[in-house]
Amino acid sequence: MDIGVIENIIKLTHIFNNIKVASKPHVCNILLKLDMAIIWIDVWDLQNSLLAKKIINRSFNTRSFIMTVRSANMNPGIP
Repeated sequence: MDIGVIENIIKLTHIFNNIKVASKPHVCNILLKLDMAIIWIDVWDLQNSLLAKKIINRSFNTRSFIMTVRSANMNPGIP
């Protein structure tokens, strides 16, 4: 999937209103035979993560994709 398409989906999806993406999305294909991927995005938020908490575990449909937002631990040492 093209990074530009992912960025447009994020901009146009209502659950991302008021959410600032801090870096370009990173796509990680799980298996080449599957049409499933993990897309990592960094969200710029307050120390208590109030905005991010509103989108975690939310699902949405766009085009032919079903997407679910999950949280991940921060890894400040990994770019």
